[in-house]
Amino acid sequence: MKFICLTLLLISGITDSRSEQFDVVGPADPVFVVAGEDVTLPCSVKPNISVVDMRVEWFRPDLKDSQLVHLYKDHEDRNTDQIQFYRGRTKLIHQELQRGNASLKLSSVQVSDEGLYRCFIQSKSWYDDATVDVRLEAVGSPPVITVDGFDHSERLHLQCQSEGWDSEPVLEWLNSEGVSLSSETTEVQRNTDGFSVKHTITVHHRADKIHCRVKLRRHMLETMIVTSSKSFNPWRTSIILSSIAVALIVIAGILIAAFGHKYKEYDKQQNKNRGKKQEHDQLQTEISRKQEEHDQLQEEKDRKQQQYNELLQNENKKIAQEHNQLQEEKQRIQEERARLQDMNKQINQDYLGTYTGTSNHLPVVERVGLHIIKFVRDSMQARTNQQGKKTKK
Repeated sequence: MKFICLTLLLISGITDSRSEQFDVVGPADPVFVVAGEDVTLPCSVKPNISVVDMRVEWFRPDLKDSQLVHLYKDHEDRNTDQIQFYRGRTKLIHQELQRGNASLKLSSVQVSDEGLYRCFIQSKSWYDDATVDVRLEAVGSPPVITVDGFDHSERLHLQCQSEGWDSEPVLEWLNSEGVSLSSETTEVQRNTDGFSVKHTITVHHRADKIHCRVKLRRHMLETMIVTSSKSFNPWRTSIILSSIAVALIVIAGILIAAFGHKYKEYDKQQNKNRGKKQEHDQLQTEISRKQEEHDQLQEEKDRKQQQYNELLQNENKKIAQEHNQLQEEKQRIQEERARLQDMNKQINQDYLGTYTGTSNHLPVVERVGLHIIKFVRDSMQARTNQQGKKTKK
């Protein structure tokens, strides 16, 4: 019975684990976007299960330092550690999480946003991720149609040109019914501003309307010219007006291209300025830290100096006290010595003066006493001399 229960539990655990398995799916091709526009980075799970209770993290694996772009965890967005220039520009649609859609909306795309993004989704027992390649694209100028002239058969020689594309676009001629017309000549050039294309075609001036269309991925620009006989009567006036219109369009295209180039340069400069500001802030922080360390060391030095001065003053007081004590001891010894010398003189006068020259005639007892007095006197004299030497030392 226990074996059967254990087997059922194992089977149930394996079934639950498999039921939580999923694949994170992203786009197979790069996601192209124009600077300044909004873009959605696709990311979802297969099968379409809810990811509301899971961890959804978007980050930049191609950056060295901070990588977090957006974090959803415990049913809420947690972007405390988000990269600074993504603040306020990322958003997850929480209603879509219920359907397994974890796509990230990125607003006001900048040049620095170009690169690789990783969509990481994790449940309690499973995780997977997908990579999204975001690339910025430059939209070229609107196509410009110019009239090169007429021939004897009353046919118009038209030229269509567009420039400023990040990749080679597709240019085609269309008639008023939308039927594609073959170009006579095709020219593609690439310079620092991107790709430029130029196609020519010859049509009868009674063809009514001719369209020039330029396409690149999801972008399409189109220009039309009216070629009916009424429009080109007289043809010289038409050419002049067309030339003026072409000139205005070319100028507008140049201004747009220049503005786009200046915008890129401005954005790059802004990124450089932000980097320099971060370096400056880090340097200021380091200087403040060094200043605090210097102040702490100065306080420690002042405290040690104060302790040393107090210790030196106490030692000087102690030495002065000992010196005074030695002086007092010396004076006391000198006074004792003088007193002993006075006593010695007094003894000499009292006991020896009377018997000067007659000590051999004294009785034995008195002579013995005299010798004892001399011995005591010599001992006291030696003691006095010894104490005087110690005092001098």
